[in-house]
Amino acid sequence: MAKQLVLHEDRLFPAEPTLRGIARRLYAEVRELPIISPHGHTDPLWFAANAPFPNATDLFLVPDHYLYRMLYSQGVPMEALGVPSRQGRPATDPREAWRLFARHMHLFHATPSALWLNHVFSTVFGLTVRLEEETADLYFDTITDSLQRPEFRPRALFERFNIEVLATTESPVDTLAHHATIRASGLRGRVITAYRPDAVVDPEHEQFPGALEAFAALTGEDVYRWSGYLAAHRKRRADFAAAGATSTDHGHPTAATADLPAAEAERLFATVVAGRATPAEAELFRAQMLTEMARMSLEDGLVMQIHPGAVRNHNQQIFERFGRDKGADIPQATNYVQALKPLLDRFGNDPRLSLILFTLDETSYSRELAPLAGHYPCLKLGPAWWFFDSPDGMLRFREATTETAGFYNTVGFNDDTRAFLSIPARHDVARRVDCAFLARLVAEHRLDEDAAAGIAVDLAYGLPKRAYKL
Repeated sequence: MAKQLVLHEDRLFPAEPTLRGIARRLYAEVRELPIISPHGHTDPLWFAANAPFPNATDLFLVPDHYLYRMLYSQGVPMEALGVPSRQGRPATDPREAWRLFARHMHLFHATPSALWLNHVFSTVFGLTVRLEEETADLYFDTITDSLQRPEFRPRALFERFNIEVLATTESPVDTLAHHATIRASGLRGRVITAYRPDAVVDPEHEQFPGALEAFAALTGEDVYRWSGYLAAHRKRRADFAAAGATSTDHGHPTAATADLPAAEAERLFATVVAGRATPAEAELFRAQMLTEMARMSLEDGLVMQIHPGAVRNHNQQIFERFGRDKGADIPQATNYVQALKPLLDRFGNDPRLSLILFTLDETSYSRELAPLAGHYPCLKLGPAWWFFDSPDGMLRFREATTETAGFYNTVGFNDDTRAFLSIPARHDVARRVDCAFLARLVAEHRLDEDAAAGIAVDLAYGLPKRAYKL
């Protein structure tokens, strides 16, 4: 007999009754607030074309590296899940892929993925039994049949989820045509873009040579000269701002910044575009470009995000077969104090700059990031990210940063996801965890409950709107 799927009303709240009661009251203040999703990786084509998602496998499994990285770790081939390789989409039956997923659902016990999935299964599709081998076909048919109905089209779901703003992330060589279509669609709420220049900033990126060519074609600038290259960035940033962008995003291996004299920067760029840069020179160029991006942010007002610390594509065989972003990015220790100093020496005291810092190195929160954000006017802390976008990770973030940086040197929550339907679930988890953390402060008489309620609203809604200029 299938086991019941139940979303407990008190999930993620403290077990102690007094704390739980406070958390409930705080959560009631934020539960129905609109969603501000200021950074993520959903596909704008979904909202531009508004076509139905094909089936449960294409919706949940194929785009979600959180899921298939866990399955791959247990010996499940990615081809069997329908994940496309560099050679194209495998000839995998979507139903069989879903059955395989269902047989391995136990691998996700106590993970954030299980929280998100069960929230979606219950609240979006009305499923009342758990996903397991014997219910795989029920799930596949219920979800796939639902997706063909108008109320499950991407725009309808966007409005149903009460999303006020959702930001996607595009490269400088994207034409932004999908965003133009979305703006003309009459969608309630906004889908905006964000400027992610990694492909034309990182000399070690496999797309760098081709991206530079496209960069030149789109901007009409001589991007092989330093002045033309910088002018091309300014043009594309203006295009992105016109498409709604309020932020840039930088996924560098480290947080290193540099502030080279103009002539030295020009010589370094010449080495880079000639394809002769050593790894050290590639790192120096990325570092210089963070400072250049900060300089441009002072000009155009775009908020700057730095997402460092991931060793991208760690599994070389998976990278060669499937390409990037296939679940093999691994955190590494990351320095911020010395790494950011060149940029901060130049711009750190200018309140016109807004720089949001993320980390995959939790040890840096109390040692480096919270003290930095608690001092420099330009710095704010992004939420617990990626591997730490979890109930315990969020609590560790608050515990490590609040006493030094407070709540108002943070930016609330962003989901940073490719999995569209998980957005309400992820925001609900963040709201519940923040209310649980605030409840303890209230119970310990470190915070009045009315102040905690105001903070809860700001964390869920006000801070992301202000931090991202929305």
